[in-house]
Amino acid sequence: MSIIDGIKSEIIEKISAGYKEAVSNGSLPETDENIDISSLAKLEVPKDKSHGDFACNIAMVLAKQLKTAPRKIADAITSNIDKSGDIKDIEVAGAGFINFYLAPDWLYRTMESIEKEGSDYGKIDLGKGKKVMVEFVSANPTGPMHMGNARGGALGDCLASVLEYAGYDVTREFYINDAGNQIEKFGKSLSARYIQQLKGEDAVEFPEDGYQGGDITEHAKEFIKLYGDKYLDCGEDERKQALIDYALEKNISALKTDLEKYRINYDVWFRESLLHKNGEVTSAIERLRKNGYTYDEDGAVWLNCEKMGLEKNEVLVRQNGIPTYFAADIAYHINKLETRNFDLAINIWGADHHGHVARMKNALSAVGIDSGRLEIVLMQLVRLMQDGEIVRMSKRTGKAITLNDLLEDVSIDAARFFFNMRGAGSHLDFDLSLAKEQSNDNPVFYVQYAHARICGILSLLSEEGINVKPYAEIKPELLTDETELDLLKKLSDLPEEIRISAESLEPSKMTRYVMDLASAFHTFYNACRVNVEDEDLRDCRMKLIDCTRQVIAGVLNMLKITAPEKM
Repeated sequence: MSIIDGIKSEIIEKISAGYKEAVSNGSLPETDENIDISSLAKLEVPKDKSHGDFACNIAMVLAKQLKTAPRKIADAITSNIDKSGDIKDIEVAGAGFINFYLAPDWLYRTMESIEKEGSDYGKIDLGKGKKVMVEFVSANPTGPMHMGNARGGALGDCLASVLEYAGYDVTREFYINDAGNQIEKFGKSLSARYIQQLKGEDAVEFPEDGYQGGDITEHAKEFIKLYGDKYLDCGEDERKQALIDYALEKNISALKTDLEKYRINYDVWFRESLLHKNGEVTSAIERLRKNGYTYDEDGAVWLNCEKMGLEKNEVLVRQNGIPTYFAADIAYHINKLETRNFDLAINIWGADHHGHVARMKNALSAVGIDSGRLEIVLMQLVRLMQDGEIVRMSKRTGKAITLNDLLEDVSIDAARFFFNMRGAGSHLDFDLSLAKEQSNDNPVFYVQYAHARICGILSLLSEEGINVKPYAEIKPELLTDETELDLLKKLSDLPEEIRISAESLEPSKMTRYVMDLASAFHTFYNACRVNVEDEDLRDCRMKLIDCTRQVIAGVLNMLKITAPEKM
């Protein structure tokens, strides 16, 4: 349990004891109901620091049951609370809020926790080892990754890290769509370009809905280098399959390389084709049929979404007998939650999949799986901006900007940080100019500079033979300046921030936290010298900034962003 959790438990216990004492001595009326104060009392951190460290609205919650004014309830409880331990003062404010002011001792103990826990500081046991799969990016393997994939990669990978810090057993997974319509279209496009390369542009018409990218032509050229005209006069299906087998593996290999460069390493690369090969798609459709959720019409098999309370029914098997992507997706989620038995599956999807969420959850319910075990994070679009203008094309290729193009222009640190600066549900403007700026206006630079500045201070002092002392050898009570206490408070917030981030599935909260921590450090640095004549105070401040260095590095490491010692 973190220090802050321990204090919150202590305060709630004292509120409960104060309430019982107030009822016992007649300050509050007795009721026939068994009121559990421990479950009703909620603590919040007031926005205004003058209102204390924690505030509780228990008096408002009890007013109806006790038929007593909240202010009177609050006064009765506070009059009977034991004010020892970490509580310095209590006041009743407004209509009946109980505000708690803590002695700074608990803040000082934060430094002891950071020293003791090291790189594990901030980790919590919210997940209790539950198995969670985070599936993200899953870009179509028929071409390179675009900006949406770049944002999804940063969000998914950082969310997975947050969940690991929160005590979950996390698996990162990439779903390879190597079956279905898009692969058929991929094969037709490759086949047409192959024939055109050998016999000329007019030899065959390019498919109207084919993939027009230059990468298709490049694949055809490379294939010809290996096999020449071997597949020119064979059947269309044989030619297509040979080209798909060649080009698809090249594309998947390129996806892996690009994502590893982006510091994303997946535990599992799961192929859609396996679901078809193993009969899992057919099995999923049969389960839906058995449970009364399918019907046949016009030679196709349909999912009866109207029976689920949705507006539009969906095709599961087309007239040509080929299952739809949706049918395979249902089978995939059965595989996640039943075959591989993950406690929770989390998908990062583009906002354009909004309508797919209810269909997928209802389909899981229809096969008897608790749809609450599937969480879907919808991610809004990204706009690249440069000097106030929208950037759509790569300067190098004149085509849509890919992840590789972006990482040639800005650092991986900047890309991962910027993509995580706003919640997934918010549109994001990625400012290329700002991402490259070496100034405090650039948020990733601002955070990294705080870390490097601390390293620089400690290094200079070390050269003078002055090193950071263990917590047991300093006098933390000397840290009384408001900026020192604010910095300590921000350090103490990390476990709670990880909890909130994990519960809300919002890794951007960690980016915001480390920016606020850097800001608290810079404010402290501008107000307080570290290398002062008073050796005891100097030792305390050295310990404080060393703890700050460690926490900044830990959060950046969680986000897979470097923490430089020099800048």
